[in-house]
Amino acid sequence: MDTERLVPARIVAVANQKGGVGKTTVTMQIAAALSRRLRVLVVDVDPQQSTAWWAENAGAALPFDYAALPALADVARLSELGDRYDLTIVDTPGSLEDVRTLETVLDLADFAIVPLPPEPLAVNPTVRTISRLIEPRHVPHAVLLNRIDSRISSQLRDWEHLLDTTLGVPRFAGYLRQYRVHSNAPLTGDVITATPDTRRTAAAIWDAMSVGFELAGRLAQLRKAG
Repeated sequence: MDTERLVPARIVAVANQKGGVGKTTVTMQIAAALSRRLRVLVVDVDPQQSTAWWAENAGAALPFDYAALPALADVARLSELGDRYDLTIVDTPGSLEDVRTLETVLDLADFAIVPLPPEPLAVNPTVRTISRLIEPRHVPHAVLLNRIDSRISSQLRDWEHLLDTTLGVPRFAGYLRQYRVHSNAPLTGDVITATPDTRRTAAAIWDAMSVGFELAGRLAQLRKAG
C-alpha cells in the first residue's frame, strides 16, 4: 500500500449514537491492522475513555500512537494532531446526549465508519446517526457489520440485505465476526497485530485486516476524487 496516497492525514470517525455497538473494538483493531503499513494515530474523545483503558493495558506493545481528548475544546483541534500521521481514527461517544462532541468530530472527518451489530434495537439509532448527523455534513460513510455470529448461517446475508435493500445505506464489503479474541482484548491490551496467528485466531485477524485495507482503499479513492 502506498502511504503517500493518504497524505495529508485523513480523519476517520467511528460513530454511532447507540452505545454498545463495538466502536472501541472497531477503532483499535482497524487501527492495528493499518499500522502495519501506515502511521496511525488513535484519538479517544468518548468520556467513558474505553479506548484509553485498552491502550493503557497494551502499554508499549500498542502498534500505533494514542491520545485522549475528553474536553470539547481539545476535540476541535483534532486536525492539528495529524501532521505526523497518515491516518487519525477517532473513537466517539455512543450517546444521544453528547451530541456536540460527535458533531465536532464529524465536522472535521473525511470518512465515518458506522459499526452495527446484528441487533434489531441498534437499527434505528444507526439510521438516525446517519440521517441526522453524517449525511447533512456530506461525510462519506459506510456501515460496518460487527459481531456477526458465524454459527448462524443466514445472519450475515440477512443483515446485508437489510442494509442494501430495506435501508439503502452504504456498507463495507468486509465485516467483523464475533470472536473471543475481540471480547478479551480490552482487558489484556491485545490487538490483532500482537495476536498469534493460529487456527483459532486466523479468522479474526483476517476480518480486521480485510476491513482495514478496504478502508484504506476508500480513503485513497476520496483523495483521487478530491
